[in-house]
Amino acid sequence: MNLIPNFIGLLHRLKLHSLLVMFWAMLSLSGCISPYHIEVVQGNFVSREQLQVLRPGMTRSQVREILGTPLITSPFHADRWDYAFTIRRQGTQPQQRKLSVFFKVDQFDRVEADELPSEAEFAARIDTQKINTSRLPKMEATEKELSAFKTKVTPPVPNLGEGDAATMNYPPLEPSSR
Repeated sequence: MNLIPNFIGLLHRLKLHSLLVMFWAMLSLSGCISPYHIEVVQGNFVSREQLQVLRPGMTRSQVREILGTPLITSPFHADRWDYAFTIRRQGTQPQQRKLSVFFKVDQFDRVEADELPSEAEFAARIDTQKINTSRLPKMEATEKELSAFKTKVTPPVPNLGEGDAATMNYPPLEPSSR
């Protein structure tokens, strides 16, 4: 229909500098907009501290209590449990860890694992929030600033003897049903 001639006429009516301004604005805004990336956590995180608790001869249930349920158990490898952990978080490098636990006659025998971080090291690696300390309030006051606040005077509590507490009349805790 007449869409193309109307569009060409509109372009001729606009001046070149206004087109350049709109083009520049679109380019600058396109750099500000980024898609949301979902945090992906898969598997069981196993820390160095958990691994240090394991002792040869532990039962399967004891190992499960310490490490959690294994991600992979194979009917073809009944004496092996595999734990895998991956995390992908915006602003940090993806992390991946693997751990295999081996049993002999239903008792813990040995473990093969990647280098595992401690719980504190893991938490420090995934913490991507940076705190702007320039906007935090000062957490100290001078004597002059403290004296600006009036202290509240609390009325003294009467000193009740042992016999006085029994004679005091208190309202009932529950409303009467009469």
